[in-house]
Formats: sequence, C-alpha cells, structure tokens
Amino acid sequence: MAPVASRTLGAAASLKFPTLISNFSTRRALGFQSSFLSQSILNGKGFTTAGLKWNLRRKRDGSLSVRCDAAVAEKEKPEVVDGEKYDYQAEVSRLLDLIVHSLYSHKEVFLRELVSNASDALDKLRFLSVTDPSLLADGSELEIRIKPDPDNGTITITDTGIGMTKEELIDCLGTIAQSGTSKFLKALKENKDLGPDNGLIGQFGVGFYSAFLVAEKVVVSTKSPKSDKQYVWEAVADSSSYVIKEETDSENLLRRGTQITLYLREDDKFEFAEPSRIQNLVKNYSQFVAFPIYTWQEKSRTVEVEEEEEKKEGEEAKPEGEKKKKSITEKYWDWELANETKPIWMRNPKEVEKEEYNEFYKKTFNEFLDPLAHTHFTTEGEVEFRSILYVPGMAPLNNEDIVNPKSKNIRLYVKRVFISDDFDGELFPRYLSFVKGVVDSNDLPLNVSREILQESRIVRIMRKRLVRKTFDMIQEISESENKEDYKKFWENFGKLIKLGCIEDSGNHKRLGPLLRFYSSKSEEDLISLDQYIENMAENQKAIYYLASDSLKSAKSAPFLEKLVQKDIEVVYLVEPIDEVAIQNLQTYNEKKFVDISKEDLELGDEDEVKERENMQEYNLLCDWLKQQLGDKVAKVQVSKRLSSSPCVLVSGKFGWSANMERLMKAQTLGDTSSLEFMRGRRILEINPDHPIIKDLSAACKHDPNNSEAKRAVDLLYETALISSGFTPDSPAELGNKIYEMMAIALGGRWGRSDSELAEYDEADDKEDSSSEAESAEPTEAEVVEPSEVRDESDPWKD
Repeated sequence: MAPVASRTLGAAASLKFPTLISNFSTRRALGFQSSFLSQSILNGKGFTTAGLKWNLRRKRDGSLSVRCDAAVAEKEKPEVVDGEKYDYQAEVSRLLDLIVHSLYSHKEVFLRELVSNASDALDKLRFLSVTDPSLLADGSELEIRIKPDPDNGTITITDTGIGMTKEELIDCLGTIAQSGTSKFLKALKENKDLGPDNGLIGQFGVGFYSAFLVAEKVVVSTKSPKSDKQYVWEAVADSSSYVIKEETDSENLLRRGTQITLYLREDDKFEFAEPSRIQNLVKNYSQFVAFPIYTWQEKSRTVEVEEEEEKKEGEEAKPEGEKKKKSITEKYWDWELANETKPIWMRNPKEVEKEEYNEFYKKTFNEFLDPLAHTHFTTEGEVEFRSILYVPGMAPLNNEDIVNPKSKNIRLYVKRVFISDDFDGELFPRYLSFVKGVVDSNDLPLNVSREILQESRIVRIMRKRLVRKTFDMIQEISESENKEDYKKFWENFGKLIKLGCIEDSGNHKRLGPLLRFYSSKSEEDLISLDQYIENMAENQKAIYYLASDSLKSAKSAPFLEKLVQKDIEVVYLVEPIDEVAIQNLQTYNEKKFVDISKEDLELGDEDEVKERENMQEYNLLCDWLKQQLGDKVAKVQVSKRLSSSPCVLVSGKFGWSANMERLMKAQTLGDTSSLEFMRGRRILEINPDHPIIKDLSAACKHDPNNSEAKRAVDLLYETALISSGFTPDSPAELGNKIYEMMAIALGGRWGRSDSELAEYDEADDKEDSSSEAESAEPTEAEVVEPSEVRDESDPWKD
C-alpha cells in the first residue's frame, strides 16, 4: 500500500507546550487524554495512536515542536501455502480438436483465415521495408496466389510476404493461441511506430488451425529474408506433434514468403478443390483485401486452325496460305484476379463519383437496377467504422424477403475482410431490412471465430448511428426535386415505413414526415402529414382519418358527409397496416389523430341550440329504435356527422372500428373468442333531417307496433351495417328482406295479373299473422289521435 501523505499539526509550526496541553485536554482530539504527557514524551520520543504517528522535538527555548504523520499501513503478505507448484497441462490433440470444430460454424471460413494471414505477412513486409528496403531486394510483387488441384485433392496458397524463420515457425505455429500479428502490433506500439490505419488483421492466434477443418495434413514451406534457409513445417490432423525440417529440394525453393499446402479430406475434396468454388469464396470473404489475389482457373479462347481436307488422287497439295481455316474453342489454365473490386468506402466521399457508387452496388449485391439513393459516412468516437448504405431501386419479388431480418443485405467487414451478413436484427430493425450496404471497422468486438458480435452496448451504438443515417438518406429522397424518386420509394417500401411506426416508438419523429396518404382533397396524389397540417383551418385541432378497404369505399362512406360539407380534409387509410400504424403514432406535431367512424366526434362548430332541440324531439324515436334493435346496438342517438344518409353505425371509442373488425376476422390464426370482447359497442346515429327518419318518427308516435315499421327498422339497421363498413351476420337473410321490399315497391305496376298479386299478398299476410301471433303480448287499448292530415298515398295510414 502506498504511503499516505504526511499531515502536519499547525502546518508543522512549533507550538508552545502549554498550548498543546490546553488543546488536547479540552477537546480530547484524536482520542488523546491529558495524561499522555509521560516521561518518554518529555524526553523527545514519538508515539503512535489512533492511526497517527506523532514526532516531538524539544527546542532550545524549551518549547516542543510537534509533527503528525499518517501511519503507513503495511500490505499484508499472503500466507505461504506449503506444497509443490504445478503448471496446467493440456491434451494438445483434444485442444486442437476443440479449436477447429467448436469455434467455426462453416468449413469454408478456412480460406478467409489463411488469406488473412497471408495479407498480414504482406503488410508486415511492406511496413518493415520502409526502414529496411533490402527486404524487397528480390523484386517479387506483393501478392497472393491460390491454386486448387482437383486431381490430387490439394489447395496451395502462396504469398510473397515476410515469411518465417525456424524460431518463428516454432513460436507462431507451434504455440496455440499465440498471434504473431498481435506480437508484431505490440512491438510497434511500444516503439510508437504504429499508424492509425494499419491493415493487420490477426488477433487470436488460432486462425491458422482452421485449415484442419478441411485438411487431413498441412504443409507450410516458408522463406524469410532474414534467413538464408527455407524451412518446412508439417502436421497432420488429430496429432499432438509437428515436424520442422530444412527444404533441400531446389524445385520447391521460394524467393521469399510462405506456401501452405492443404491435403484435403476425402469428403471435402470435391467441394473445396473445385476452382470455381475457391473463386467464389475469395470474392465473398476476401474481395477487398488490399493485395491482389490470383486463383488458378480454367479459361477458354477461340483460335483459328487449318482445316484438314482429304487429298484426292492426282491432286497436288495446297500451299499453307491457301488452306481453309476454322475457329475452335480451346481450353487452358491461367491465373485470374479474384478481387478486382476496390473498397470505395475507404476513400473520401468527395472523390467518389455517383457512377462508381452505383457500379459498386451492382457488383457487390448482384443487382441490375441503380439504387434510389446512397450515403457514405465515417463515424468516430466509442466505435469507429466506415459505411456505405443504399436504398434499392426495387423491392424483392418475394414478399417474405421484404421484412426478413436475416435478408443478408448488410455485409460486415473488419479491416476489409468479410465477417458476416447473417444478422437477426442486431444492426438494423426489421422494417429497415430492405437497406443494403457495407460496414467496415477496425476494432469491432468479435468472438474468436470472427462470426459473432459480442458487446451489446457497442452494437447498440452502431445500430443507432446506422438507423439515423438511413433516415437522413430517405429524408433526402423525399425532399429532392425529383418527386418520382420518392413516389417509387413509397410504392416499394412504404408499408415498411408504416411497420416502423408500430415497432419503433423511439423513432416516431423521424418516421412521421415520411408517411404518405390519400385524402378527401387529394384523391389522385399522395400527401404528407405536413401538407395536411398546412391545409388545416385555424380552429381545427386534430387530424381526421377514415380507415376503409379501398379508396372508392372511403370516398363514398357516410362518415364523411358533414366534414366534406364543412371543408375539413380527411386522411384515407386504405391499406391493412395503416390504421394500426396511425394508432401507434397517436400524434403528429402535437395534433391528435381522430377516427371519424367512432363516437363522440367533435368538429368544433356545433350549434348547441339546434342539437338540444333535436335531442328533445327525437328522444322518443331513439328509445323506440333501441327497443326494436335490442342488443344489436348499445344506443341510438342523433348524429352530428350526417347530411344526406338516413343513419350510420359508429363504433365505440375504445373498441375496434369496422375496418379493424374486418381485418381481425380475416386473420388465419385469429382468436374468435376475443372478437366479441374487442369488437366494441355499436351506436346507431340517425339523421333527423332525412325523410325516412321523419316517417319512422311518425310511426313511433302513432303506431309503434306496426309490422311494416318494424320491418323497415330492421332493414334500415342492416343497410347501415353495410354502408358503415361492417359485415352482416346473415347476408342471405338481408337479401330476402330487400327482395320483399322490392316486391312491395314494384307492386305489379308493369302488367302482372291481379290474381298473381292476390296470391302473393295472401301468402304474405299469412306469414305476417303467424309471426305476430308468436310475438303478440296482451296490451291495453290505446287511442291514437291523428296529429296531421295524411293523403291517400301515406304508407302508414293503415
């Protein structure tokens, strides 16, 4: 424990002896008693108490000088345990087996690891050659070559990097989990020679052993410019030992670098010894490695050869120039550059042209259309990474791929080496899974296999920045002068933006301005919510909307009548996801969303006097209609939203709307038991100015038990059910009621015989009498006073 800084009493000043006595005796400071003045103190000796050490010294004038130092606590030494000391032991073959078969999910990553090691060797050579140019004396190009041999079942990977000496072979390949690259970086950091943009990839020291995923034997031949000799390292799978020997065969000598030969297992020969397979793996994992990677590929070319003709007897041979020639396809083997695409995200965005971004997008993601937009950025801070994100020009043809969080649209690189594109929503939320792009970082927290992001906090920071940049990119499309671009974007990905309103409440402020809808004032072109608010009247306090199954049904809905009459704009929600999205959004720019198909609609300019008069006049009718309809409706009331329709059926404030009820019924795995609970109550609103309602009011007052009036009420309810967007419980029964009314209305006016009419009326009277007999109850005689003069055509006079 470090000594505590000394503290002095009275700033180490001399105190007169009586003063010291008075101070301690009166305050008893620090646990002292006045009796502490013993003979030892007077002799100038120090003492320790309460964790403080006091040093006293007598001066010439008889006074005492007092100094107080904090006592130094000595570190307690751990108890020595008696016994013998042992080092941990490991069964090497078992440890290698765990490393090889437990770290990696896919066998194919062996090539990524070995190419990354080769890239590191080239990077080391390039770095060291700055101070020692003699390392590049042989003039070899810095490159990697991969040669598969299907006949012999081998893969040979050769680099012209730094190579290894015998000691380095033992140190790097003979010691498991010791990374030569990490040691190199550590040495550079100690010497402060490490630049910020180093391209060294290795971290864990186990990537080399991934070769045993597919190989039963691995041979490493290496030549370091620091040594005159070339050495060969050889090991077989499932073995706890390896062999190192000096290369003596002159045909196998290297000028510089390392050559790794994998002798593939029997079950892996056909897959990984195939040249096209190796080419695809390099393009997938190592496309953007800084050094050229060549693979041995079979190619074809067209050559012209002389056509041999049968020589006839007595005919002289034609000269060489006059013989006919034909074209044939000739196959041959040659080296082909596999990583020709350059990582443009490493460049300054100001230096990259739009055509280069589009070309990179097409090659990387195998697309044929140009992207709608792109963003290229670099972030610094807790996590540093570079990224290019794209909005595709078209949505996937398969609807399942649109909202698939595992769509493989984001490719993660670490130091330009591909790590993974298999993310289950870690980097992007599901509703933005259509975004494509690359993310490259030098210091991501990966697990040893380089396949899994580990630190959740770092991933959350990356996700937040990627999502914010994506919103900025989409916002730029919406604000661009070319309106067709955002129209195309909305057609392809508009539903996903609405899905974001449901799933991501934290980004509602960014999602709201991107939404587009049709409205009662814009039935041809989509408008934004900002445009809706600009068109609002000063006294309008809410954003009104109506959910329906189509634009045509929304335009003709009875809920709109009064709002259109008052020039109030209504947003049409015609897609199944719209209503849920708006309900989750709740407000926009401090304006609440109001469903005009639900009860308690307030338009802000109601005539309270007229409303009170209508309620008094039609209160009896409302009660009578509720009595006739029973449990079909919760209540009947005078409407504020109708102008031309006789009635409308509205939903309760807290239940499903008619549109939502229709959608929930259509769910494949819907819970039918919850339909009745969530359906909410239905409220019948009547229009007091409509002739049908006036007639029913008269019937209620003068003949409330009339069967024709009751039939009209049932038909009125069923009609309102359909016009309000609900589904009737029995469409066939509704159809029969309509047929009966049609028969009564037509009444044989186009020449039907009187006998046929009599037969129909007689059958109808029998049906009515039987139904009345079943439901008849004894009632007191009631005298009805006529309230008005009725003409002969009055249907209620009887």
